[in-house]
Amino acid sequence: MSEIELGKAGTDLRRNAIGVSHIVFFVVAAAAPLTAVVGASPAAFAFGNGPGVPATYLLVGALYLLFSVGFTAMSRFIGSAGGFYPYIAAGLSRPAGVAGAFIALATYIAIELAVFGLFGFFINDIVKASGGADIPWWLYACLLAALIYLCGRRNIEFSGRVLGYCMIAEIAILALFSLRVLLSGGGPEGIAVASFGPSAVFAPGMGVSLVFVVASFIGFEATAIFGEEARDPKRTIARATYLAVIIIAVFYAFVTWAVALHYGPSNIAAEATANTATLYLTAVKAMLGGPAGIALNALLITSLFACALSFHNTINRYFYSLGRERLAWSGFARTHGIHQSPYMAGAIQTVMMIALILAFALAGQDPYAVVFAWMGAFASVGILLLQTMVCLAVIGFFRNDARDVGIWHRIVAPGVSMAGLLICLVLMVINLPLVSGSESPIVESFPVILALIGVAGATLAVWLKSRKPDVYANLGRAFA
Repeated sequence: MSEIELGKAGTDLRRNAIGVSHIVFFVVAAAAPLTAVVGASPAAFAFGNGPGVPATYLLVGALYLLFSVGFTAMSRFIGSAGGFYPYIAAGLSRPAGVAGAFIALATYIAIELAVFGLFGFFINDIVKASGGADIPWWLYACLLAALIYLCGRRNIEFSGRVLGYCMIAEIAILALFSLRVLLSGGGPEGIAVASFGPSAVFAPGMGVSLVFVVASFIGFEATAIFGEEARDPKRTIARATYLAVIIIAVFYAFVTWAVALHYGPSNIAAEATANTATLYLTAVKAMLGGPAGIALNALLITSLFACALSFHNTINRYFYSLGRERLAWSGFARTHGIHQSPYMAGAIQTVMMIALILAFALAGQDPYAVVFAWMGAFASVGILLLQTMVCLAVIGFFRNDARDVGIWHRIVAPGVSMAGLLICLVLMVINLPLVSGSESPIVESFPVILALIGVAGATLAVWLKSRKPDVYANLGRAFA
């Protein structure tokens, strides 16, 4: 950046820059429809409730709609670039808020690292299959990190447009496949809706399916992070949150129903068990032809790029918020002179990501079995813990002052969703070896590690209360 641009640098994000569609692109891109469906649902089919997986997506979608009721009710009073942090701080306490901020940062860094590992693995695999050189996965991952940084330092509208193009492309091929299945009369058992019946949903293995399905929704809560940059945030954030949850739930249910029809509902579990990695690739080639299979592989790469860019922007705004409130280096709050993006947070984050990628590479860890699987499992536990804290924060925020918000929005919906999320959290912890593909003691310690990270954040807040009371008094309030 030129000296002139540096001279214009400030600490303000770009105001009134994005609308509902941009935020939905960020959220759905973070959910990575193609990666989530192709990567998570085969395991749900194989180890979970088989043909009941499509309805399980709708069930989890309903749970997150309930979560959104309280979340968006509170968003009317908390407009934030700090994600969950100010919600927890305002609804529970400042130490709890800082604990949530630390857990959130660890969670999002883990999921972005998982995406980088999967990107490097897929690119290397595709290049080798095409007769190309066997280039180390970490080199591809580092190149992706650099490209993501260049995109992230631009204005927020630029990222929104890029994510929109990527999202449309990956949704298009899955939609075409699904429609082709329906237009051809389904598979060997025809078009059946048994997958949405209670007997299919609540069949043995439903708990395991919930674990994989819930993980597919990671990122939808990012709507709140762009509150400061949204046009009319009090309405935009609520609309974007509901719309994102509905799109993710309905689309995932539709696509998984289509693939179940293609193989036959009674056979989908066996097929997914035998061919977990190629379940969708084989089906897409059969219904749309060989070139569509090539396109599917290419779109998996763009899906991962979009997911990484979305989480990069999310993490940037967490760092930005912590810097602005002096919980971390104040330089994190520095924004670009032209684009008003938190470019310094992006630069530090990129260096951090490259360092982590190289650390895993030097340790000889597998990009899929360890970097992707372990970090994905860690993030899944972390996000469920955060969402549970937010539900409790909503109830706490409205406890002494209802602010003209009805009991459904401030108590019932957040209470019911908290109970559902706690069940999912317990199931996730119990099934960590299955989710991560490893029985390593390190994986089993993930819940403890997250708890210790939270304790570290709360301890810092308590220390600030006695040593820097002015900083402590401002925690979580910069956005109110």
